[in-house]
Amino acid sequence: MHKIGILTSGGDCQGLNAAIRGICKALYKEFGGDNLEIVGFLNGYKGLIKKEYKILKPLDFFEIIGLGGTILGTSRLPFKKLKDIEDDQIDKVETMKKSYREMGLECLLVLGGNGTQKTANFLSNEGLNIISLPKTIDNDIWSTDMTFGFHSAVNAATLFIDNIYTTAKSHGRIFIVEIMGHKVGWLTLYAGIAGGADIILIPEIPYNAESILKCIENNRKEGKNFSIIAMAEGASSNLILNQDNNQGKKKSVSYELAIELSKFTTQEIKVAIPGHYQRGGSPCPYDRILATEFGAAAAELVKQKAYGKMVSLKNGKISSTDLNEIAGKLKAVPYECDMIKNARNVGICFGDCD
Repeated sequence: MHKIGILTSGGDCQGLNAAIRGICKALYKEFGGDNLEIVGFLNGYKGLIKKEYKILKPLDFFEIIGLGGTILGTSRLPFKKLKDIEDDQIDKVETMKKSYREMGLECLLVLGGNGTQKTANFLSNEGLNIISLPKTIDNDIWSTDMTFGFHSAVNAATLFIDNIYTTAKSHGRIFIVEIMGHKVGWLTLYAGIAGGADIILIPEIPYNAESILKCIENNRKEGKNFSIIAMAEGASSNLILNQDNNQGKKKSVSYELAIELSKFTTQEIKVAIPGHYQRGGSPCPYDRILATEFGAAAAELVKQKAYGKMVSLKNGKISSTDLNEIAGKLKAVPYECDMIKNARNVGICFGDCD
């Protein structure tokens, strides 16, 4: 009897259920229903710690390819707190190892982003048989060209910008659309280009207000009475100091920028933040396909007993990478990448001096 564990960890995103389906269907096809038990741990690594799970049967995953979120639930377990003993007095690492062994798991399949991959690698180095799949709307996992969830979030953010476009034009306003992405700007870059933004601000390129104002002024000179700024939530400028609101909480970067720009223009400035809307809803066809392929590839790694690896996409082909090679690395937007060069060539401003 093959006993395989599976969990989804970290932030939710579109495509998780499609990946679960791909894994389970491929495993059932390989091992058969009489020789396989798939243990779905609930709410991420917490389910492994607490031994909270459900046995996944074919009826659980046949119709979930287009369902958003995750049927297993998810939670965050920050890697930096992995070894901390908290108020519950639970040694998380030792408890996960104990649960894995007591349940007789052959291996554990982990679906998650950067933090999840670091924990997966740690558990792999602790002796557990781990195979991981890369999911995140940020597309910032090292050694894979694409993560599932990313293109669905691009679609959501682009649609949001499209809808802002019409109201911005009607009122002649400057709109700052704040898009998810604390550390990298892939989502803002893709959605900004697809949504026709005039200005794209990402964490990898520090911006200054003068360049942004120059772009806005050029729009006005050309007869365009509005401007759209696509701004990653992690974008920053040395010219803008963090400001606090009345509750003592840090204002979002888009409001900081709006305050800064309002000092130099009388044009009305509005901020729009789609927030978790970008993570929700059904996965787009691309993510359904990619997640299914990743799931099938993960099942193949199980068959081969090729543990300690993450399924990845490289140059259009599904492959795998050692977890040791990716853990702790971030795939940022290269300053000289073709997308940025081509965006500049069509007149998009990135808030720097170019």
